[in-house]
Amino acid sequence: MNTITRLVVYAIISLTFATTHAQEKAADSLKKTSVDYKIEALEEQKIKIEKEEKDFLKQEIEAINERLDAKQITAAEAEELKKEAAKKRAANIENKLAIIDSRISLLMRNGYDDYDFDIDPDFIGLRKNGEGSYSFGLKIGDKEKNKPRRYDRRTTSDIVFAFGFNNAIIEGQDFDDSPYKLGGSGFMELGYAWKTRIFDNTNFWRLKYGFSFQWNKFDIKDNLYFVNTDGNVTLQEFPVELNKAKFRTTNLVFPVHLEFGPSKKIEKKDYFRYSTRNKFKVGLGGYAGLNIGSMQKLKYKEDGNRIKDKQRGGFEVNEFVYGLSGYLAWGDTALYVKYDLNPLFKDQAFDQNNISVGLRFDMD
Repeated sequence: MNTITRLVVYAIISLTFATTHAQEKAADSLKKTSVDYKIEALEEQKIKIEKEEKDFLKQEIEAINERLDAKQITAAEAEELKKEAAKKRAANIENKLAIIDSRISLLMRNGYDDYDFDIDPDFIGLRKNGEGSYSFGLKIGDKEKNKPRRYDRRTTSDIVFAFGFNNAIIEGQDFDDSPYKLGGSGFMELGYAWKTRIFDNTNFWRLKYGFSFQWNKFDIKDNLYFVNTDGNVTLQEFPVELNKAKFRTTNLVFPVHLEFGPSKKIEKKDYFRYSTRNKFKVGLGGYAGLNIGSMQKLKYKEDGNRIKDKQRGGFEVNEFVYGLSGYLAWGDTALYVKYDLNPLFKDQAFDQNNISVGLRFDMD
């Protein structure tokens, strides 16, 4: 082997050694960084556990004070309950921190070898993943289950859904003369509502409030359709035979109802609730809001071609919507009526006001 060949071989060996050494050093550095990161995350978890348990203790003490104010327990009983709650939360902190400290010790002792541990919150214990890697489960607990139950909940919430028949009360006309089909005209409402007990010691009177989207649809009969002539909206005969003529308004409203009726009081050791399940109730009130859209849809044939014409806006619909509404309910199902006090259109020779009758479901 000549001198040049020896130099080349030496250079290759040196480069290979340096590269391997750099890779090992980078791998060790990466492992160390990964372990340090996990230890920092666990230290943060310890702080979070202490704060969470202290927050839970605060809520439990507030619930005990509510029971004391309601004269359901004596001052001595309240003090004893507070001591028990504090003792339980202190024990929780001690036990959970011990688990975290054990985890940190494992990482510091075994974190640099081939058996790396990944935190998996979905199980408790040690699990082999294959090819020399493991997952360590450390689920401290379900926050919602661990959270103390509120002693008195005066406000609840529901999803509101309603549908049924829709029409209009027209000045000087009765329903028999209505230009809208009774069967084809309908409404739908979807919203969210809160219900708050008004008085401390009875649930007979409740205030129900929220927001809803209302869709009111008219199925126009007698081959008529709406025409806007210089701001005056009237029904006129369509030049050809209509297969369908529908007009729809979309409103965003904010209903408020005074609800009343019997309820059942459910009393437990550390909380109580009022339930209106399978109880009769009445709601009386109204709503106010804005019209956010209107559309007329026409279907007809012209020269043998089927045509669908959708006309959006331009019908001089009143922008401000307000009206009266009420319901008679058994449990979550109610007979529902709503009536717009505002005329449907701004300028008409005869006012017409939307009215709807149907079923309403308040789903908690």
